[in-house]
Amino acid sequence: MSEPGSSRRGRGHDAEGTREAILNAAEIVFAEHGFDGARVDAIAARAGYNKSLIFQYFGDKQGLYVEVMRRADREMSVIQNRLLESLSTDTSILSDPRRFKDLLEVIVGTLFDYLVEHPRLVRMLSWEQAEGWETYKKIFSQFETDDTEQFTAIFRAASEAGLLRSDLSPLFQVTLAMQICQSYLSWKPLYEMVFPQEDFSSAQAQARVREYLVRFIIAGITRDSAKDT
Repeated sequence: MSEPGSSRRGRGHDAEGTREAILNAAEIVFAEHGFDGARVDAIAARAGYNKSLIFQYFGDKQGLYVEVMRRADREMSVIQNRLLESLSTDTSILSDPRRFKDLLEVIVGTLFDYLVEHPRLVRMLSWEQAEGWETYKKIFSQFETDDTEQFTAIFRAASEAGLLRSDLSPLFQVTLAMQICQSYLSWKPLYEMVFPQEDFSSAQAQARVREYLVRFIIAGITRDSAKDT
């Protein structure tokens, strides 16, 4: 049997493992208390490392918060690139209303699934919203925006093909889709109280809501046909 704490000392030699353990602990604490309410001492205790190591890796609490958010942003970028990969070899999707809608349904559905699988991110975004996005205003410039260019180009081409209802910013439309998904997941506990006769918890219920939200969002983004105004 290993001595108490031996695994922690072993982890100390694994810089990447240490970093991930701290990020995981920080995500939990930020989700529970928001940025302002989170304490580095609590993050260090949950991670099992001295808080001086957190400062060594991330500089300060804000630097740690940025890295937690960046990690989610990178994960979503990987998913986005995978979903849009088909367009690099088959741009005809952008001239076919049905196939374009199918692509958007997959994108929005995958976004919903990501948020379902990352409830702590949903809570962190809810904290930001409640606090007027004050922390995000301070750190927004530190996020990569190159991956948004691909979405913008795709939506621009779709708009030129007459597939979209609005010429609003493509990034705004995608962000709004994310907001709708996040809002449902944040309000789900309230729905369960207000509508106790409804099933919101089972896998079947979640699948039904997912389908409804995806269709609701896509109907708002796309035209029924090129002539639909």
